Amino acid sequence: MIRYAFSFLLAMTANAVAYAGNTAPAKPNIVIILTDDQGYADLGKFGAEGFSTPNLDRMADEGAIFRNFHVAQPVCSASRCALLTGCYSNRLGIHGALGPKSRVGISDDETTLAQLLKQQGYATALFGKWHLGNAPQFMPALHGFDQFFGLTLSTDYWPGHPNLIKNFPPEIEAIKREYPNLPIYEDDHIFRREMSIDDLNHLTTWYTDRAVKFIHQNRTKPFFLYVAQSMPHVPLGVSEKFRGKTKRGLYGDVIEEVDWSVGQILAALKKNGVDKNTWVIFTSDNGPWLSYGNHGGSAKPLREGKGTNWEGGTREPCVMRWPGKIPAGTDTWDMLMTIDLFPTIAKIVGADLPNHKIDGMDVWPLISRMPGAKNPHESYWFYYEVNQLQAVTTPDGKWKLQLPHTYQTLAGRPGGRDGVPAPYSSRKLEKEELYDLVHDIGETTDVSAQHPDIVAFLEAEAEKARADLGDALTNRPGPGRRQPGSVTRNERL
Repeated sequence: MIRYAFSFLLAMTANAVAYAGNTAPAKPNIVIILTDDQGYADLGKFGAEGFSTPNLDRMADEGAIFRNFHVAQPVCSASRCALLTGCYSNRLGIHGALGPKSRVGISDDETTLAQLLKQQGYATALFGKWHLGNAPQFMPALHGFDQFFGLTLSTDYWPGHPNLIKNFPPEIEAIKREYPNLPIYEDDHIFRREMSIDDLNHLTTWYTDRAVKFIHQNRTKPFFLYVAQSMPHVPLGVSEKFRGKTKRGLYGDVIEEVDWSVGQILAALKKNGVDKNTWVIFTSDNGPWLSYGNHGGSAKPLREGKGTNWEGGTREPCVMRWPGKIPAGTDTWDMLMTIDLFPTIAKIVGADLPNHKIDGMDVWPLISRMPGAKNPHESYWFYYEVNQLQAVTTPDGKWKLQLPHTYQTLAGRPGGRDGVPAPYSSRKLEKEELYDLVHDIGETTDVSAQHPDIVAFLEAEAEKARADLGDALTNRPGPGRRQPGSVTRNERL
């Protein structure tokens, strides 16, 4: 009798423990969908013209629109580095867009978001464009991703890029002919040794199919899904089911297929019963490549686009959805940056931050619309080129100080057509200029003379940036910078 009572007690205790385990909050799934070169105005909720984005619009209605969301730098590799590490990319020695012969990439000493979440028991996958190093030591599998399907480079680093046969200067054509074949990878092997035009047209579908399958395979445990679309970066590719469907032409067709992809991912989350425990984030890696004209996007009403630290280069369309956590129907102008996602996600899942310095901060109170929440940063820093500090903003996104620097512009001229870009001009900003982004989102009027106190504050913040990360424009070295990973001369790319 005593033995039976003891066994019964043990069973009851085990059941209680199991019940407690079942009712404990599950770690949320994290889904980041990052497009490539999509403009601020290229979503329905942001003013899209000539095409529609019904799935993203519905995601916005069920979640939140962030109209002042920025990337750390207005170019591919640097932007992705900041997103995945929570650091300004120049802190990690990653500048610009890494080419096929680049001998640097993300260092083994850095912690990616995939590695952070994998340590918490997450399944991790990247479907799409990596662009943080092309050598074997930089591959996604060595930086936290259980699964990878996609490209290590942009699709324009490709001998088959259609603009090669257009009216380019001979020296540019010669450079492109030196590009190696652009392989498509699947995990640790090559799926296609050389991407074809037909493959280009299937990339969005392939990424989406694998994302849906990954969600189904991991529905019973937490997962991190990073879908880094190759589109709408030129050269544009779209499947037959979307080709010729929009008034905007090929670019609009491509965006509608990207929107379809978002819809497939959202449907898979719901079908597999994980919809309510998944935080989905949609944004772009930088602004539109304006020189490509009708094959590029729109940043209206912002100034300039990709490759500049004007608002059109760094302010991106952003939609987030997490039922019950992010209030539905929210439409906010609070400023955020991709560097903030890493520490915010770490806090949400209960992970410790890396021992090395990161630049992002926990902004969940802003994202979840907690009353009285304020951005915890003192300022945001905008670097470009090789460690050039070009702009500084207040954390509320109201004031922006453009520092003297040279930038690219079409200077009012139209962009190119049908995959052939128009040439940029260089323009130099001779003195610092202050912009009130609340009343002048297009950065048209310098108000530095009217607000010397704001100028002085942002100048002091710029000095903090230079003291930490340096500034090539003022010949400051930057003791806070770390070395990227590198390929020795004896190693093969």
